[in-house]
Amino acid sequence: MREVAKFGAVGGLGVLVNLGVFNLIRNTTDLQVVRASVIATVVAIATNYIGFRYFAYRDRAKSGRTRELALFAVFSGIGLVIESGVLYTATYGFGWDGPVASNVFKFIGIGTATVFRFWSYRTWVFRALPAPVEATEPMPDPAPLPKPERRPEPLPEPAPANN
Repeated sequence: MREVAKFGAVGGLGVLVNLGVFNLIRNTTDLQVVRASVIATVVAIATNYIGFRYFAYRDRAKSGRTRELALFAVFSGIGLVIESGVLYTATYGFGWDGPVASNVFKFIGIGTATVFRFWSYRTWVFRALPAPVEATEPMPDPAPLPKPERRPEPLPEPAPANN
């Protein structure tokens, strides 16, 4: 649950960045809706990487930073395609292009992509460190076995006297 909460905190900030940049671009430029969405998502991805690496998954393996960044970029890109696909379908497939509809479908796309991102980031990008081996106390020596009772050997019989 703690991991989900941290992922949610970083992701929540990412959603705010994503929607904020999306609406800023939509209201100040003539860019098409999906292009504005892609730019906003890329900005949010950069914000999220910092949050995930240094907050949500800071206890995870830190070796192979190049590999980590490459995998993060690949899985974030797949998430971007999922997110943009929902918005594209709503805008160009159904003609739902108003400001409210764009934000609703942008949000639905973010939610859909988030499920994929959560799974892929925790499975492939920010892998858990192996569980530490707990030191166990050595097993006590078994109770000593009783020593067998030693019986004295009988004395040899005296040799008969030959007189």
